[in-house]
Amino acid sequence: MGLFLRGVAWIGLYLAAALVPLVFAVVGPVAGGRGFLTEFSVALGFVGMSMLGMQFALVARFQAVAAPFGEDALVQFHRQISYVALAFILTHPVLLQIAGTDIVGLLDLRHAPWRARCAITATVLLLGIVATSIWRRRWKICYEIWQILHGALSVLVVAFALAHMVLVGYYLDAPWKVALWTAMTVALVGLLVWVRVVAPLRRMRRPWQVAANTGERGNAQTLTLTPVGHPGIRFEPGQFGWLVVDRSPFAITAHPFSFSSSAEDRGRIEMTIKSLGDFTFTIPVVAPGTRAYLDGPHGVFTPDRNEGPGFVLIAGGVGITPMRSILRTMADRADPRPVTLFYAVRSLAEMTFDTELAALSGELNLTVVTVPEHPPAAWEGESGFIDQALLRRHLPPRSRHQQYFICGPAPMVTAVEAALAHLNVPADRVHTERFTFV
Repeated sequence: MGLFLRGVAWIGLYLAAALVPLVFAVVGPVAGGRGFLTEFSVALGFVGMSMLGMQFALVARFQAVAAPFGEDALVQFHRQISYVALAFILTHPVLLQIAGTDIVGLLDLRHAPWRARCAITATVLLLGIVATSIWRRRWKICYEIWQILHGALSVLVVAFALAHMVLVGYYLDAPWKVALWTAMTVALVGLLVWVRVVAPLRRMRRPWQVAANTGERGNAQTLTLTPVGHPGIRFEPGQFGWLVVDRSPFAITAHPFSFSSSAEDRGRIEMTIKSLGDFTFTIPVVAPGTRAYLDGPHGVFTPDRNEGPGFVLIAGGVGITPMRSILRTMADRADPRPVTLFYAVRSLAEMTFDTELAALSGELNLTVVTVPEHPPAAWEGESGFIDQALLRRHLPPRSRHQQYFICGPAPMVTAVEAALAHLNVPADRVHTERFTFV
């Protein structure tokens, strides 16, 4: 089955999982006469609950699920659909209040029944999840602490919401319906067990070792990893992995980094990491010999899955990392196809891999367009930002037939996507990578 059809199948499965509980709810005898608003509010509650449960599936890192979309796209969907689920859940009590149920009175937890207490607790915890995700950086919540809170609160939200549904009992009046909802909830939450227990157990049997830690221009480090007691992994240029360094594979936090080495180099893997905050600040002091664990490869940001007569690579800052992997792989494969690389940097002093890119220009049919935001006084090339006019000046002939790969800060990626759309580049030829997980 092709990736397109697989993507359609996964979308259909998601919609079915969200809506099928409504069908099961009305199976069997159900008392009527409650009015449209009441029934509609209950339907929203059921769908919102289903969507909350499926949030665990979206971030379980199953490659079969991510393949048609990309891991970063799934994470973005996970983030955006949470607002929809929250809207459904908050609308549920509002409609009940309009329909005549005294929801405001139930907010007095001293006298409220347990079904109301469970509902209020689940809602407050859900709002806490959303707030800490939106304002994590503003509130200076460490990424590791946020992940612990996010996982624990998510399980509690689903547990209290399920308890609320069972205690209300209107549509869950039969034991088999309670058992069905409980089994679905346990299965979805069980995905958290897969991510935190089963998958780390598998990675424990396939450790890696830091063979070298090399400083690069632009405040970046390249970690060279070699497999210990196993043949390593095979990846496609442009893909990434989740990395744990000098910790147990059961550590709460793993960090996603692109592979920067050639996919043809089977004996080692390189990851180039820029110091941006939290974990990345510790990379310069990682010593050779340090144990590491790797979950991957992940991602669909690769020419190997998007063949074309040529490629346009557009990188901003550390977004050069997957581009280096693509270019080095093409050099090792003696690939003659033309490549144009647009590389946006704050200054020439921060241009990572400048020497290597110059060397690759001699090995490949490669044109490099460097775009410093703050160029030196004697600079005669492009400067500022990569925009529509700049792209038009340097795109190769028959540019609509090229495959485009964009990686960098989210605002840059969005702006370049819009510029390419105005240049009539087909959307299915534009591929992006955004590492804005939270």
